[in-house]
Amino acid sequence: MMDAYAGKTLPRPTPLTQAWWEACRNHELLIQRCSKCGHFQFYPRTFCTACNSPDVEWAPASGRGRVKTFTVIRQPVSKAYAPEVPYLIALIQLEEGPTMMSALVECEPESAAVGMPVEVVFEQWTEQITLPKFRPATAE
Repeated sequence: MMDAYAGKTLPRPTPLTQAWWEACRNHELLIQRCSKCGHFQFYPRTFCTACNSPDVEWAPASGRGRVKTFTVIRQPVSKAYAPEVPYLIALIQLEEGPTMMSALVECEPESAAVGMPVEVVFEQWTEQITLPKFRPATAE
């Protein structure tokens, strides 16, 4: 399983992002929420981007959202990514409000569309790193 990720650029967790990476490893998507004003934000910061409060905490996200925009990658950035082309990178507007950049998987490039509902899935790259990716939402 892990051989498929050899040569790929791995994220480097920091003290600020460690809880997020641990949640991803457990197949849970977290985003920050301000305890003072309730604002949700992503990417992680040490303060609320709405009211500047330092009282931000991790909160579970629904894992659902919509494609805000996307691009089709047809030229791999390195040999490690060549087997995946073409692949999709998208900006996902989460139900909670923040926008997250991620891969759009289980979707042919011709089927991708702005506004398409998506849901999170998780892909384990190493023992420590599991990435959240998004796929077209299944009917509920």
